[in-house]
Amino acid sequence: MADAALTDKQEDRVLVERAQEGDCSAFDTLVLKYSPRLHSLIYHMTSHREDTHDLLQEVFARAFRNLRSFRGQSGFYTWIYTIAVNLTLNFLKKRNRRHSISLDDIDSGVQNDGEFLELTATSDPVRETGLRELQRHLNEALQKLSEDHRAVVTMFDIQGMPHADISRILGVSEGTVRSRLHYAHKQLQSLLSDYLA
Repeated sequence: MADAALTDKQEDRVLVERAQEGDCSAFDTLVLKYSPRLHSLIYHMTSHREDTHDLLQEVFARAFRNLRSFRGQSGFYTWIYTIAVNLTLNFLKKRNRRHSISLDDIDSGVQNDGEFLELTATSDPVRETGLRELQRHLNEALQKLSEDHRAVVTMFDIQGMPHADISRILGVSEGTVRSRLHYAHKQLQSLLSDYLA
C-alpha cells in the first residue's frame, strides 16, 4: 500500500513538472484524476450541484494559474485539496446561508450517488424509502454544522482522509482536527437524535 502511495506521489510530481513546462495534457490528467474526489468533497460541503460544479471549475482554474508557484513542499494532492477546501469555505461564508437548502437538490444528489444507488439496488421499497429518508436527514444535519466542522466531517467521515492529511489541508494541528470532529459528531448526534430514536 505504501509503495502504491509513493508511486502515486511520484506520478503526480512528474505530471506537475510537465504541466509547469507547458504540457496541458499533463494538467488534464491531474484534473481527471482528482475531479471525482474533489467533486464529492465540495458537494458534501455545499449540498448543491450547481455550486459544486462552479467551485470545482474555480479550483482547477486557480490551480492552473498558480501551478508555476507550486514548489512541491507538500504533495499535489494536499495542495489541490487545500485550494478546494479554502475556496469552498470562503464561498460558504459569503453565502452565509442566505440561500435555503433545496430538499429537491439534496434528494436528486442522493439519487445520483453511485454508492447509494449500489446499496439500494437490491433492497426492497420500504428499505429504500428508509435509506433515502436517513440520507436526507444526514444532509440536513450536515448543513447545520459550521463550515469548519462540515469540512472535517466531510474529509474524515465521507472521504476517509486521515487526520494528518486534514491537518495539512486546513493548516491546523491534528489535535484541532480531532477536536472539531468530536464536536461535530456530538452536534450531528444531537441533530439526528429525534430521527434515530
